[in-house]
Parts: sequence; structure tokens; C-alpha cells
Amino acid sequence: MLTVEKLTLKYGQSQILHGIDLQAAVGEVTAVMGTNGVGKTSLLKAISGRHPYSSGSLSVDGQPLDHPSAFAAARAGIAYVPQGREIFPLMTVEENLHTAFACLPKDDHHIPDQIFQLFPVLLDMKARRGGDLSGGQQQQLAIARALITRPKVLLLDEPTEGIQPNIIQQIGRTISLLRTQGNMAIVLVEQNFDFAFGLADRFVVMTRGEVKRRADKADVTADAMLAELAL
Repeated sequence: MLTVEKLTLKYGQSQILHGIDLQAAVGEVTAVMGTNGVGKTSLLKAISGRHPYSSGSLSVDGQPLDHPSAFAAARAGIAYVPQGREIFPLMTVEENLHTAFACLPKDDHHIPDQIFQLFPVLLDMKARRGGDLSGGQQQQLAIARALITRPKVLLLDEPTEGIQPNIIQQIGRTISLLRTQGNMAIVLVEQNFDFAFGLADRFVVMTRGEVKRRADKADVTADAMLAELAL
């Protein structure tokens, strides 16, 4: 579903990504792993159109995207749940969800029933301001907002950061369910090793803006992956 080839990205004169290749398949979770500062978030920002990449190519479902804006990437089926959630604090939960309509045709301007089935707390808090929610509730809201866009590719950047354990478990179950439905590719950036290892079908390990290793879940143990990340 998602193909990234030889992607490079710079912040000013500093090159952050060096020829990244990445493939993410429908019905699978691809975990992008590595220590802080290796370029994982920059990669997701490049794919989602949040930061322009310098060179390389990007395609979704076989359709090339030429240096897309965030809006064009969203229209093409890429949904991005950023680190830090970035919900609108003064807007209600319902209004935050409605912002996802911007990249959809008029006929799709409604909240699917599945959203509140996945995140029942959002139904109870529809009229509450986003800034009044707990961190875990805001993360659920951010994921729900992304899902409303009917994505082909779902990018998740540190979805467990600063969240209580029971919400982490719920988010894990949601990701597993989305994978099982088999209509999107999921790319997960996550520092919580146990969470990422438990969900991932494939691993991409990054170091210094490059891909260091790729591995299928069936071909690697948790201990071996931890050792790889420690190098």
C-alpha cells in the first residue's frame, strides 16, 4: 500500500534522512524503531506531507505522490497521528472530529459508528473541550480523527507516550483490530518496546537517518531486536 524509495530530507543545511526505503503492506503493522534522534518522526512527517522531503519518491496504492502537501497526502489516503496528539484544545471533541472532514467529499461528512465503538469515551465527551481531556483521552481523539479520513495508510507516532497503562492496552487492541480488518497499512513509531514488538508484523530499524535492518516478526526474537536497538 505504501512505498517509499530513496527518501532524503533536510532541515536547513542538516540532512536528516539518507535514502530511506520503506514498504508497508495492507493488513500489517510495520514498526519503525530506533533510539531518539535517528529520524523516525522526520520520516513520518515527510510521508504525511508535514515537512517537504528533498528527493526520492512516495506512492500509495500504486499512485505516485510528488512532494505532496499535508492536504494532498490526506486526500491520497495517508492519515497521520502526530507525537503530542495536536488536538485543538478549545474545540469540543465533536468539533475536533469534524476537522477530519476537510479532506473528504461532502457525502462522507459524518462520523462512522465504528469511531464510538472503538472509543466509547468520546461519545460520552462529545461536548467537552479537547483541552479538558486527559492525555489518554486526547490520544484516542487524535486516532479517531485520523480514522474518520478513511485512510489507506495510518501513521502513528509514539501513541503510548505519557499515557496510563489501561489506555495503552485499549490502543493496542484498537491497532490489532484495524490490522485484522485488512483495509489499511499501519506504520508505527514507538519507544515502548513491548508494545511495538507485540503488535508488529515487520520491523525497520533506523540509525542516523538510515535503515540499519529490516526483519519479519517470524525471523527475529525480542531479545535479538533489543540487542539490535542497543548497538
